[in-house]
Amino acid sequence: MASLDRVKVLVLGDSGVGKSSLVHLLCQNQVLGNPSWTVGCSVDVRLHEYREGTPEEKTYYIELWDVGGSVGSASSVKSTRAVFYNAVNGIILVHDLTNKKSSQNLYRWSLEALNRDLQPTGVLVTNGDYDREQFADNQIPLLVIGTKLDQIPEAKRSEVLTRTAFLAEDFNAEEINLDCTNTRCLAAGSSNAVKLSRFFDKVIEKRYSREGNLIPGFSDRKRFAGGNFKSLHYD
Repeated sequence: MASLDRVKVLVLGDSGVGKSSLVHLLCQNQVLGNPSWTVGCSVDVRLHEYREGTPEEKTYYIELWDVGGSVGSASSVKSTRAVFYNAVNGIILVHDLTNKKSSQNLYRWSLEALNRDLQPTGVLVTNGDYDREQFADNQIPLLVIGTKLDQIPEAKRSEVLTRTAFLAEDFNAEEINLDCTNTRCLAAGSSNAVKLSRFFDKVIEKRYSREGNLIPGFSDRKRFAGGNFKSLHYD
């Protein structure tokens, strides 16, 4: 059996927003019972069917790199994190819908990952203002995910989701809002599942396309059922 091609997707956001719970849900389709703080980086793997149901269907590994720490960390910590930002094919920006600061910090997370605190790549944040036009040149696919949807009172939900919708517009990305303690939020055929699949397809196309054509992969196109994968922890 030939090995599968893979892509690397960063999962970024403030500590406590639920990145580990989200990654576990995406990769194991299970609720993470006792989430703990991520030190360094934790990597888990998801199987994804690219263009499922079409003649171009093919199975890929999606490596999800859950990066720990705070966006306001000392420069030495940021330098350590920078090693995880190499050869990135996509980025999932995660924020807590009940915590406005975590939403605002996504701009700083994107700046750190895309610029690595070196020469600007088109992203500019000045006094909290985000230049959407300059970010339009970014070639790395992004997805914005809001967690803890269940913790927002029904009466305030519309107001909160209207506010956070601007995040997706600024990043030129789709938006998913969910509850990581409910596996049904990513049920097959749901709006969230469709958006997630579309994002992973885009990441794969950016990584493996040559003038719009996918690089030929393995000839043994067997289907793989969801299995258990060992998480890799980088401290």
